[in-house]
Amino acid sequence: MFRHTKALQFEAKPERPDPYYARKLQELIGGAYGEMTVTMQYLFQGWNCRIEGKYKDLIMDTATEEIGHVEMLATMVARLLEGAPATATAEAAKDPVMAAVLGGMDPQQAIVAGGGAMPADSNGTPWNGKYIVASGNLLADFRANAAAEAQGRLQTARLYNMTDDPGVKEMLKFNLARDTVHQKQWLRAIEELQADGLESDIAPNALLDEEDQTHNNTIWHLSDGPDGNKGSWSTGEDRIDYLMDPKPLGGPGSAPKPDPQLYATYAGNGSAHGPDGEADLADGDVETFYADGRWKNQVVGNSRASSTGDTKAEAQAEGRELARKRGATHVVRRKDGEIAERHDYGR
Repeated sequence: MFRHTKALQFEAKPERPDPYYARKLQELIGGAYGEMTVTMQYLFQGWNCRIEGKYKDLIMDTATEEIGHVEMLATMVARLLEGAPATATAEAAKDPVMAAVLGGMDPQQAIVAGGGAMPADSNGTPWNGKYIVASGNLLADFRANAAAEAQGRLQTARLYNMTDDPGVKEMLKFNLARDTVHQKQWLRAIEELQADGLESDIAPNALLDEEDQTHNNTIWHLSDGPDGNKGSWSTGEDRIDYLMDPKPLGGPGSAPKPDPQLYATYAGNGSAHGPDGEADLADGDVETFYADGRWKNQVVGNSRASSTGDTKAEAQAEGRELARKRGATHVVRRKDGEIAERHDYGR
């Protein structure tokens, strides 16, 4: 049950109307990191929380506070629009560049909302429920909450420097303070989840033994920037290894032959090869290829290699036998990935 108290959390009285700034302030209401987002994010996290007690109560306390933030900002927007005719952009349009971008007052604030706030961002884009994160995993959610509050505080700080209205600044000082404490509370709550033994560093703390152990502690150097391995993450006992020359682990990502009734452009025309001589392989076919210093066999459609060999001949023989047993096609690739041989067994 929710009850509404007919008093704002903090005063929302501008010194003078400013339709231009009212449009900017819409970002804190209906933007991706606005108050509507954190309101709905926390409400659904709280409603979906399976643990009664301190965590659920913290989420619901904060969610209910955020409803009041939406009301406070909506009131401020309405007061900034007070007395502003729908077509007036006199003050806003003094800067021709900004006037061209923003056009002063959002016409929908006048046409649709009758001089009030909208559930939309500063460009008039309607708020979207896809902005919220409510996964049911408190560690993942609390990290998302801390990030949302950081982004919200960043935008509030920018808007604080875009006005000289004392009344607006006083309200934004309150917003900044609440965004500060909300960041702190979610970071502390993350620590407590770990102290209570409910979660660890990784979310979720499951399947850690089942995951591919070769790839759970490496960073792949895949950009031209040379300094990624100079951070604390790649030094010390708990470092993450920096793989400076990573190689692709799979074969070509060629799409399969399309359904003829979908009329997708396709150059196979019944032949064994697609464009540029590439093999037209189907799920279940077998590829022999070179990766990570080893020759490997992999069934198309599988995520891992079926076997590996020290020599090409060894791997090729195993791949050929695997294809024969499956009644499939066997493709052998050179080290550069190009097809060297192809044999069809039973298709």
